[in-house]
Amino acid sequence: MGKIIAIANQKGGVGKTTTAVNLAAALGICNKTTLLVDIDPQGNATSGVGVDKRRVEASTFDILVNGIPAENTVIQTAYTRLDVLPSSLDLAAADIALADFKNREYILKNALSSLRKYYDYIIIDCPPSLGLVTLNALCCADTVLVPIQCEFYALEGLSQLMSTIRIVKRQYNSLIDIEGVLLTMYDARLNLTQQVVEEVKRFFPKKVFSTTVSRSVRISEAPSHGKPIMYYDRCNKGSDAYMALAKEILKRNAVN
Repeated sequence: MGKIIAIANQKGGVGKTTTAVNLAAALGICNKTTLLVDIDPQGNATSGVGVDKRRVEASTFDILVNGIPAENTVIQTAYTRLDVLPSSLDLAAADIALADFKNREYILKNALSSLRKYYDYIIIDCPPSLGLVTLNALCCADTVLVPIQCEFYALEGLSQLMSTIRIVKRQYNSLIDIEGVLLTMYDARLNLTQQVVEEVKRFFPKKVFSTTVSRSVRISEAPSHGKPIMYYDRCNKGSDAYMALAKEILKRNAVN
């Protein structure tokens, strides 16, 4: 059974989609069959692995709202051991569409249950919100990975996210846990970065990854070419960081 990791933070601009795409690609390179699930209406994770979101025949919206089997929606990417369940702009209306569904919190969990046996890891790129679509991800995830940028408002909204995760754990998914916290846009030269690191470690004791992701123009460029960073520029520090993150996660899970 594949492990499901949701990448979540309702604050935008923290490197959530970048992390989802590059972690999924890195796990594939590490010989782990990986499925990237894009449930963000912007569909940047979809295009980030070279899939034209405007041309997909069925998306995660169809899985959630129209009952299309997830296995009929999987697209094989050009990258090693990496498949994707693509997003579409229709997902922007998914929260409203799901409002009257019975057991609406478990639709994604039920849909992915038939796919877990085929993958070592399933990475879910959540939207920057805490609505029904994100709730679906949290109800099926084994763990949540939280990217946090090393900037002034780093912990803004995190209390709400943690409160939501506690509610999910209590009411819907008793096994959910924090996979870890990833510090992004890291610059060790800045005093502010060190202050943020200290604050995050107080907020998440023993959960902060030793791997950090620094700012990189190449990381920002890669999505426009439909490539994860390690395929766009394998010698880039961002490529090294996400490969290190994948190996850190694999090591943690080997112990667990």
